[in-house]
Amino acid sequence: MDLAERSTEWETGHPIRLRRPVQGSGPAWAGRGRARMIPPNIRYGWEHSGNPLVAGAHGWADAVAATRPWLVESRSSLEGAPVLAYGGLARGHSHGLPFLEQRRGGRSTRQARRTSWAELTSGRAAPAADLLVIGIPRRMAPSPPPRHSLLLPFRVGQAVPVGPEHGDVLDRLSRQARKQHRHEMTVRCRSLEVATRESDFDYFYDRMHKPTMDRRHGDRAHSEEREHARRCLFHRGVLFFLCESGQRVAGMLCRLEGRTLVLRLAGVAGGDKGYYRTSAYLTVYVLLLQWAAAQGLRRVDLAGCEPFLSKGIFQFKRRMHPQVGLPDDHYRDKRLLLWARRDTPAVRDFLVANPMLLIGVDQSLEACYFHDADRPPRVDLPWRSPGVRAHRLVDCDGFLEGLPGPA
Repeated sequence: MDLAERSTEWETGHPIRLRRPVQGSGPAWAGRGRARMIPPNIRYGWEHSGNPLVAGAHGWADAVAATRPWLVESRSSLEGAPVLAYGGLARGHSHGLPFLEQRRGGRSTRQARRTSWAELTSGRAAPAADLLVIGIPRRMAPSPPPRHSLLLPFRVGQAVPVGPEHGDVLDRLSRQARKQHRHEMTVRCRSLEVATRESDFDYFYDRMHKPTMDRRHGDRAHSEEREHARRCLFHRGVLFFLCESGQRVAGMLCRLEGRTLVLRLAGVAGGDKGYYRTSAYLTVYVLLLQWAAAQGLRRVDLAGCEPFLSKGIFQFKRRMHPQVGLPDDHYRDKRLLLWARRDTPAVRDFLVANPMLLIGVDQSLEACYFHDADRPPRVDLPWRSPGVRAHRLVDCDGFLEGLPGPA
């Protein structure tokens, strides 16, 4: 039977030759109608290409679009929670601020207005904010950062090199994780299915990816549109299912770019959170890494996330010991300036609870843990990863000295 007409199962050590069919920015609330008029593959390349010319052009376009940047002030329904403000590059409204709001807790209420770069970089733009976060092009980032502020990458990427010289994928895991993986592979009769039919894509998108995104992120979910994902990912990549006794329980849609497998969309059956407790996701990642190595690929790109050690997906992917670094795409030349504007118990709680990755003048990454006499550093959120050169402990007393107290 032709490969395009069937699905296949894969087990470690049995490579599969795939034949794939060949087929020919502003704030989150702006520009969507115009974007749909652009052919999907061009849109995908514009958004994700690591080509320096494309990434540079994208960065220039983002900067032009932010000539009069938006400032969003966010307040929580929790009494005493810090007031957050984000301004600058539009991507932060959808890719940075939601994470910070989630970490703060409560129901968020936003107010938006136009501001200027002069107001933002002087700190005058958000007088009511306890913490001001500015998304800024790398060339505009202050060096050194102003007092009471830190410079972060806008996002970080995580990628795992694979191949004979990098050893067995399982050796990357802790002894306990290896034991759990092998136990559940046997007890749950797990296997990896490589799917190639159009109906397989529909099954994944409708019954795994969309329910998972809806349950985890609600109306703030961000993903690839259905037909965009079909054309730019499924037709140019690989769709995997994790099966238990032949039943699909999780899936991952990836794109092939040369000898790199790029993870793009994921989901579990019906969005059921119970599958996370059974290490289904860990198994998917392990089997994908093994599959990539068996196919002769050189790298598995685990995709990017916000530069905070408190980000759950960052810590989850750390289990595979990926290389952490700046993304290859336009995010490479974007930065976040995190600026404390008041010294309050809530600000201290927030800084201590969210260790972060800083970026130096030489573009190296360093972990930063806040602490004070009453708040120990969150070293339970580990930083050690290839690509993160060191860590530092920052005393809140010294960092926040001179700032006003609660309003």
